[in-house]
Amino acid sequence: MSLFQKLFKQTFIYGLATVLPRMLSFILVPLYTKVMPPGSYGEVTLIFAWFAIFNVILAYGMETAFFRYYNSEANRTKVVSTSLISLGATTFLFTLVALLFQNELALLLNIDQQYIQYVIYILALDALAIVPFAWLRARQKPKRYAIIKILNVAVNLGLNVFFLLLLPKLAQESPDSIFQTIYKTDFQISYIFISNLIASGLTLLLMGRSFILPSYSFDRALWSKMVRYGLPVMIAGIAFTINEVFDRIMLSELLPAAIAKSEIGKYSACYKIALFMTLFATAFRLGIEPFFFSHSKSENPQKAYAQITNYFVVLGSVLLLAVVVFADLLKQLIVLNSDYWEAMPVVPIIILASFCLGIYHNLSVWYKVTDRTRFGAYISIVGAVITIVINYFFIPTIGYYASAYATLTAYASMMILSFYFGRKYYPIPYNLRKIGFYMGISIVFSALSFYVFKGNIYAGSFLLLVFLLVVYKMEFDVLKRIFVKNEDKDH
Repeated sequence: MSLFQKLFKQTFIYGLATVLPRMLSFILVPLYTKVMPPGSYGEVTLIFAWFAIFNVILAYGMETAFFRYYNSEANRTKVVSTSLISLGATTFLFTLVALLFQNELALLLNIDQQYIQYVIYILALDALAIVPFAWLRARQKPKRYAIIKILNVAVNLGLNVFFLLLLPKLAQESPDSIFQTIYKTDFQISYIFISNLIASGLTLLLMGRSFILPSYSFDRALWSKMVRYGLPVMIAGIAFTINEVFDRIMLSELLPAAIAKSEIGKYSACYKIALFMTLFATAFRLGIEPFFFSHSKSENPQKAYAQITNYFVVLGSVLLLAVVVFADLLKQLIVLNSDYWEAMPVVPIIILASFCLGIYHNLSVWYKVTDRTRFGAYISIVGAVITIVINYFFIPTIGYYASAYATLTAYASMMILSFYFGRKYYPIPYNLRKIGFYMGISIVFSALSFYVFKGNIYAGSFLLLVFLLVVYKMEFDVLKRIFVKNEDKDH
C-alpha cells in the first residue's frame, strides 16, 4: 500500500495548495460586496469568466502533453525546453496581437476598455508559468508547488484588502501623504486587477529558475506530437470551462438588463459554498494525474485505478452530505450579505454536479494513458452543448436555476459517457455496486436534510452520523492500510 500512501500524501499537499488559497478567497466575497454595488460585482464576475476561458486557450493542452512526454521521452530536458519555447512564443504573439486590437477585443468580450490591458498582461503572465508549475509536479515537488501557489493568493488577497479597505482610509486621514497620491475614487475594479497582476508577476519571478536549463533546443517532431496530443485536451478544457463559467455570460445576455448582474451576483456568491467539492476534486486530480501516467506500464494498473476511484467516491460522498447538512452555517461564514441567500437552493445541485465531475476525472484515465484524448474532447463537447442548450432555453423562465440544472446534467452525462467508452477501450474493474451504494445514500440523505427537513441542523447531523458509521463499518480496514503507516515496513 506504499504507493497509495505516497499518492494521498501528495494529494494532501496539492490540496493544501488549492484549498487554502480558495478558502482565503472567500474573504473577497464580503469584501467586494461591501465596497462595490451589485452591478460592479457582477462585472468582475463576468471578466473572471473570460479569464478562465482564455487561460485554457493559451495553454492549448501543453500541460497534459508535458506530463505525457516527460514520462515517456528519454531526454526530459528536451521536453522541458520545447514546451517552454512553444508557450513563450505563443504567449508573446497573443500579447502583441491583443494589445494591437485591444479596443476591438474589449468590444467583443463586452469588457470596459479601461480593464482590457490588465486582462491581457495577467493572461500572459499566467500562461508563462504553466510549464514551470507542471515541471514541479512531474518532479514530485508538491511542497514548493504549494508554497508558491499559496504565496500568490496571499499577495493577491493582501493587496485587495490594502487597495479596497485600507487605502481609502489612509488617504482620507492623511490628505498630504503618498496614499492620497495613489488613491483614486471609483477605481475598485482596477485595483482588483492590479492586485492580480502583481501577484502573477511575483509568481513568475519565483519560478524563474525553471527557465534556466543546461541547453535550449526545440524539437519540431516532439512539438508536433505534443500539440496533436494537447489540442484535444484544449478543446476538452474549453468545454469544461464553458460548463463552469459560461452560464454567467449567458445569464448576462438572456436575463433582462435591469436584473442580470444582480442575479449573477447572487448565483455566483452561493456557488462559492459548493466550491468545497470542487476543491476536493481538484486536489485529488492534481495528485492522481502524475500517478496515472507514471504507473500506466506497471503490472495490472487497472486494479489500482479502480481502487483510487473507489476511495474518491467514499470521501466525496461524505463531503457531499457534510456540505449540504451545514450549508446554512457555511452561508453565514462565506456569504455575509443576506441579499444573496435567495440563491441558496442551487447549492446541493452544484455540489452534486461537482461530485460527478470529480468522478469523471477519475474515469478519464482510460483515454489519457491510451493516447485517445480525442474522446475527452468529444465527451466534453457533449457536456458543453448540453450546458448551452439548457441555459439558452430555460434561463429566460427560471433564471439561474437553469444554470444549476444545466451544470448537473452536463457533468452527469460526461461521467456516464466516459464510463461507457472506457469499458470498451480500456476496461477497469470498478466496483459499481459500492460506488452506486455510497452515491445513492449520500444523495438521498442530502435531499432529506436540505429539502425535507429544511436544513434543520439536528436532523442533518443525525443523517451525517449514520452515514459516517456506515462508511466506518465498511471501509475501516482499507482506510487504515492507506493512512496508517505499517511499522514493520518502516524498519
